[in-house]
Formats: sequence, C-alpha cells, structure tokens
Amino acid sequence: MTSPTTLLDRWSSIPKWKDMSSLYKEIRSDLDRVEDRLESWSRSANPLTAEISRYVLRKKGKRLRPALVLLTSRLFSPGSEESVFLASLVELLHTASLIHDDIVDNAGVRRGKESVHAKWGPNITVLLGDYLYIKSIGLSLQSRHDRVIRLLADVSARMIEGELDEYALVGDLRITEEQYLSIVENKTAVLFGACCRIGAILGLASPEEEEAVAAYGLNLGKTFQIVDDLLDFTGDAKVLGKPVLSDLGEGRITLPLIRILKADGRSGRERIKALVGRKDISGEERRGLIDALAAGGAFDYAGERAREFAEKSLESINPFAASTPRETLIRLAVFGLARSR
Repeated sequence: MTSPTTLLDRWSSIPKWKDMSSLYKEIRSDLDRVEDRLESWSRSANPLTAEISRYVLRKKGKRLRPALVLLTSRLFSPGSEESVFLASLVELLHTASLIHDDIVDNAGVRRGKESVHAKWGPNITVLLGDYLYIKSIGLSLQSRHDRVIRLLADVSARMIEGELDEYALVGDLRITEEQYLSIVENKTAVLFGACCRIGAILGLASPEEEEAVAAYGLNLGKTFQIVDDLLDFTGDAKVLGKPVLSDLGEGRITLPLIRILKADGRSGRERIKALVGRKDISGEERRGLIDALAAGGAFDYAGERAREFAEKSLESINPFAASTPRETLIRLAVFGLARSR
C-alpha cells in the first residue's frame, strides 16, 4: 500500500502554480457565476448595507471554499445550479466570519485593503457581520437538502465557538498545542470539511465517499491554517496583504510560538511575553524573534505538522478513480502546503 508520505512526495513533483486561480480552470465558469450571485446578494434597499456589502464581497480572496463545493460535487456528478448556489453561500458565510474576526482582532487590513472595521468602525461592522450571517442561513433554507441546512447551522455555531475559545486564550502563554489545534479545527477546518461534504451530498455520493471527502476537507483546512500562521512570521507583507507578525500583535499564540515556549522554557517565555500584544514591534525585535524560532526548530516543527495534515487529506481521496476534479483536489493540498500567500 502506498504511504501518504509517498503520495505527497509524488504529487509535490508536479509543476508549481503562481496562485490559486491557476488551479480553477475546470470550474472557472461556475466561479464566475458565484461572483454574480455574491454581487446580487450585496444589493439592498438600505444604501449603507448595500455599500458595505459590495465593498466586502468584491474583495476577492482565494475563493477556496466555493471551489471545494464545486470540485467535490463534480467528483460524483456533473455540475449543477444548486452547487453554484451553495458554493456562493459558503463564501457569504465565510465573509461574515471574517468581518467578526476583524472586530475581535481590531484588524486594519483584510485582503490587502482597509478592513470594514477600520473603514466604518466597530458598531456598523458587527451589525454587517450579523446581517451576513443571518442572510446566509436564511438563503440556505432554499436548499432542497435538509442535511445541508442543518450542516451550515452547526458549522456556524462551531466557528463562533472557535472564535470564543481563541479570544479566551489571547495573550495566554500557557496555551497548549491541543488547544491551538482545537481552535484551528473549529475556526477554519470545519467549514472546509463542510464544503466538501456539501459537494458530496449534491453529487449523491455514498456514505463512505462522503466521509472520505469530508476528512479531506477537514485536514486541508488544518494545513492551510497552520501555513497561514507560519507565513505570519516568514511571509512578505506585500504578498500576504497584511503586516507580518499581525497574529502576535493581536495576542494570538500560534504553533511556532507554542513550540518554542515548550522547547526554550523560561528564556523563550520572556522573549515572547515582551512582544505579545504589541503593535510597535521593531525590525530588530522581529528579526531576533524569527532567528530564535528558526534556530529552535519551531518553523520546521510547524511545517511538519502542516505536512502531516496534508498527507492525511491526500490519503482520504487517493482511493477515488482518476479524474480531473480528483487531481485538482490533490493539487490544492500540495499548493496549500507550499504556498507563499
């Protein structure tokens, strides 16, 4: 039996891509229809609601979650109008979560542009986040699949619970890796898994097939989040569309820091304690921290954990018959591990 490590190594040898959009060739027309739906959903009789909704929904991210719905549904059946509808819906739900996330983090930049929070203030922003959450759940009632409606409601609750858990541990240097991974699962990975499960439901997959693609999505989500947290230290601010060390400045203790806290003990704790929650970290302090994390193996450790989850995601879909959607899902897992933004 081929090991997941061999699977990842084999697929890592394929040509690299500049960005996510280069992976979406087969679903490009459906993603264009997703954009059309998001545009229509941004309309409102209330001028302020319409203005802010357009602003936030036009700030295109990776559109990874809609892509997962579309690709997994195509694993089992041709594309459908409902797959486009639900792909649009999960992006709306994700956008609502980002808006609330920016309020909690007091973030000034999102996707390379001024955040809604910075542009309109916290009061209006929290109301818009609530509006988009409620709108997404209301729209889900149009689905003919009751399981999808329940799934989106459950996932929304878990995402908020993840936010609450993260907020409760802001600045807490005692956070464990288990607590961190629980937050990652609830805040990020459960929606990835739900997107893949929705695609399987739409494609009339068997129960075993549905569980396999849901596991793929869950582990892909963990891979993406751990790499996101790594890039907060090692990435380029211009490429990321946000300042580096923004997580540390907001008091979030992520996996590289957790690892160095465990390995370095008191000396590592004092270094991080002096920086956590600060927005004015100097270039010298940043370089010193990054050098210490690199020397202590924290980046290597976090990268290996991300690799483990990427391997698990590939293992879940390896048994499926060869197809273009399957290959694209495999490429997404490889890209998620190797990306720079």
